Amino acid sequence: MAFGDGVAYAAKAFLCRAMAALAHEEGMALDVASGGEMHVALAAGVPAGRLVLHGNNKSVEELRQGRELGVGRIVVDSADEIARLEALHAEDGRRPRVMVRVTPGVEAHTHEYVMTGQEDSKFGFSVASGAAADAVERLRRSPAVELVGVHAHIGSQVFLLSSFEKAVEVLAGFFGPLGLPELCVGGGLGVPYVTGEEAPTITEWAAAVRAACRSAGVADEARVTAEPGRAIVAAAAVTVYRVGTIKVLPGIRTYVAVDGGMSDNPRPVLYGSGYEAFLPRATDAERPLRATVVGKHCESGDVVVRDAYLPADLAVGDLLATPVTGAYGHSMASTYNKVPRPPVVFVGGGRSRVVVRRETLDDLLRLDQP
Repeated sequence: MAFGDGVAYAAKAFLCRAMAALAHEEGMALDVASGGEMHVALAAGVPAGRLVLHGNNKSVEELRQGRELGVGRIVVDSADEIARLEALHAEDGRRPRVMVRVTPGVEAHTHEYVMTGQEDSKFGFSVASGAAADAVERLRRSPAVELVGVHAHIGSQVFLLSSFEKAVEVLAGFFGPLGLPELCVGGGLGVPYVTGEEAPTITEWAAAVRAACRSAGVADEARVTAEPGRAIVAAAAVTVYRVGTIKVLPGIRTYVAVDGGMSDNPRPVLYGSGYEAFLPRATDAERPLRATVVGKHCESGDVVVRDAYLPADLAVGDLLATPVTGAYGHSMASTYNKVPRPPVVFVGGGRSRVVVRRETLDDLLRLDQP
């Protein structure tokens, strides 16, 4: 493994019991950001000690559950959370291992909605303002926790290794004097979605982080870890739709409507994310037709691919696929317009199995109270 033991899969990218079990089988811990993610991971057989509990607003119940189960690490994000941990300690005397999340003041070159390392952030304690140092001092004095490390995350879909290197420089200056055994640089490694995009490999990312740690004087014995999510699952998945209508607006645009959309992949709506598209029946065909692939929802912004290039013989009824959809599609999916969510199928070695079944119309009524 590029970073070594302690690397955690960021479950928010995509989580079901089969995915949790797979990540665990591959030797990864799991970063869970809610009681729900924790519940799914445990149901998959992941030991509580292999869970890292995240979140900028952990409830008392989530903290209580994590402590009682014995999660491996709790990443402390606020002064309120420290107070909650101390109140819980007064009840039962448990003393979990924690890391303190800090904001290094590094602005990653990515979409503003997924930047997390800048000073103006809802996450963590600022290094520059002194809040991080105050948090460390309080945690060290507190009988409620055992402080074992520092955690930071600068954002998501980051393509430049220099952004991680800058973060390490800031973190090393803060982390080194503390004498703590663990440093986590978070996740956020970018993934190429469209033609022309390039991203470092996980191995290159790890090498850059380790080199930056050595250069910045981080002790060789420190356990340097990371929390990749998108980089693990994004390219592993393809979403397959069926074409329902083709609408040609002469001189303006061709719209190709499919049987899904923003309910199964909200990323284009949220971030303006780009995707490619192809027809599984004609993967090597010329693609001269420029079209906009849209979903079936009652929103003009329900766009799947803004500029898709497709074969000229595209027809209603064709299957249309968008690759690199394993991260933040299904995990952020909804039932908007009461469109049931699609299934998830694992494929490998010529075999397939459904790991998340297709939602039915009756599922849409399951929580309703007449």
